[in-house]
Amino acid sequence: MTRIVVAPDGRRLAVEERGKPEGTPIFLLHGTPGSRLGPAPRAQVLYRLGVRLITFDRPGYGLSDRMPQRKVASIAADIEAIADALGVDRFAVVGRSGGAPHALACAALLPERTTRAAALVSIAPHGAEGLDWFAGMTESNVFEYLVARAGPHLAATRLASLAAQIRADPESKVLSLGREGSESDRRIVSDHGLRQMMVRNFTEALRHSADGWVDDVLAFSSGWGFDPAVIRVPTLVWHGENDVFAPVGHSRWLGQRIPNAVVRIQQGVAHLDALSVLPRVLPWLTRELSQQAG
Repeated sequence: MTRIVVAPDGRRLAVEERGKPEGTPIFLLHGTPGSRLGPAPRAQVLYRLGVRLITFDRPGYGLSDRMPQRKVASIAADIEAIADALGVDRFAVVGRSGGAPHALACAALLPERTTRAAALVSIAPHGAEGLDWFAGMTESNVFEYLVARAGPHLAATRLASLAAQIRADPESKVLSLGREGSESDRRIVSDHGLRQMMVRNFTEALRHSADGWVDDVLAFSSGWGFDPAVIRVPTLVWHGENDVFAPVGHSRWLGQRIPNAVVRIQQGVAHLDALSVLPRVLPWLTRELSQQAG
């Protein structure tokens, strides 16, 4: 059931909870574009792992109000507001694809409340020193970021058109990920269950507008509002070596930048394999809080 949480500035945030109500709280941050209804482990898996999974629509997506000119760092205040509303003191956080930089924002800016963080198939900050940001990236993503860097109006125009196409035929967006991606991505897309979860995710994300998508891309195309080097909470960085949507060099850069990060680069897999790796990441995320509870 969807719950609406009101942020301190009056914006509405749409929140969903799954799994074990008294379990270890973990925020799962969706990709770009995405929503609170994005792919997640099945309820029985969450119960078995003792996980209370919390998802929400980032501003401008689904049922959440827009926050114009937001930065990646802005998400920390929203997550803190949701945690307060749900009565959650400390929590772990995991972000997938476009959600990964936002998970790192929690680790950097909410160190007293974030126990562990995982960034799956993340991009690195715009202008990351020593990183060829576009190397190995698929042409459509390169174009999307270049348009964003040219100005907000151009980004809004392009993504509004793409969002309208996706609303008319959301499965086409999912299938395009397989066509543009690696063989591993095509294997994920061929799974009927996962494909339907992705269709539902995109449908909900863009139900009203492309605002969340636009603001994500603009946020990724400018400074994040924090330096990953300040992160001190235990952090896992995972990436599929064959990723063409967020090339693996981005996670290698983050792994070098974040002190004591655990870096896992998996061969033979790519971007969409972050969907299937999540159940293996959850036990790592629960470790500290589980030990405290014991």
